[in-house]
Amino acid sequence: MERLRYWPTAWALGGFLAVSYVVCVAWDGLFPSWAMRGAWQDLLPGFEWLSVGSFFLGLVETLVYGLWFALLVPLLRWTAGRSPEAIRGGR
Repeated sequence: MERLRYWPTAWALGGFLAVSYVVCVAWDGLFPSWAMRGAWQDLLPGFEWLSVGSFFLGLVETLVYGLWFALLVPLLRWTAGRSPEAIRGGR
């Protein structure tokens, strides 16, 4: 099995979160009674409902969150390399 690599995983996560953000902002505009704007304001520092600058700030922040979450990849590789099975040669 091929090892999980950081950058492809990071861009996939960042892209997924950014697309999800855009869909949710559009959803909030179409269905204001089911809006998530309060959640976005809590999760994204500096985000205010809704200006062009705030929208792009939220987009960049969701992308950065994806890059941050992808740091689990090297952590996973590091911990897997230190597992008892790996030490005994069971991998």
